[in-house]
Amino acid sequence: MARTGGSSGRRTGVDPELLWSRAERPRRGRPPAHDRAAITAEAVALADAEGLAAVTMRAVAGRIGAGTMSLYSYVPNKETLLELMIDHVSGDHRLPPEPSGDWRADLSRLAHEQRAIMHRHPWLPGALPAQQTLGPNTLAVWEYTLAVLAPAGLDARARLETFSLLTGFVASHVLYELAQERAIEAAGRTSGDLLDAQARYLRSVAAGTLPHLAQALEVTRDEPAPQAVFDRLLGRMINGLTAGA
Repeated sequence: MARTGGSSGRRTGVDPELLWSRAERPRRGRPPAHDRAAITAEAVALADAEGLAAVTMRAVAGRIGAGTMSLYSYVPNKETLLELMIDHVSGDHRLPPEPSGDWRADLSRLAHEQRAIMHRHPWLPGALPAQQTLGPNTLAVWEYTLAVLAPAGLDARARLETFSLLTGFVASHVLYELAQERAIEAAGRTSGDLLDAQARYLRSVAAGTLPHLAQALEVTRDEPAPQAVFDRLLGRMINGLTAGA
């Protein structure tokens, strides 16, 4: 879907055929000094280190030793660069050639891969809603997931929707985890200290006046590590995916 950009009112967007279906145009004379793959890798490294806001055409050009205007001959705009970045990190998925046949186990493995990739690239969960097209690495993950879900009794549309739901769950959970990490870092405290302080506050508020909340807080007094929390919620998510299928 195209998005409206700038005060000029012109609609901007990424043409998937131009981006993925056509090779980079050959150049006359000397071979090009750079290529999209190298430019994309530098942009990803910059986003990993400093956040997506730091990824400007000028900054990426500086990292590869090129002039800003020359970068546009490889990547026409930042929207396109973001598409290249998302597909680049999608190539990090370490998935088997074929599903095992146990769709729940395979889906769990995929979700853990997604979570690991999003933690390595903290800008990714926030960037996914802006994704406009699907590159070859992303399409390979989609194809694998649709094959995983084939034994689950879902039609093709439901399998697509299931993958979107799963990815949305993982991205949302990782955003929460990253926000918690930033809060702990900003407070200069350990995660245990901060969680204890939060729990004490909520118990004091809930005591006597909010009985249902007080009961829930008592049950979660000894909250497990983040990985265990993710596993528990993921299991609940996967078990509900085919309800009513």
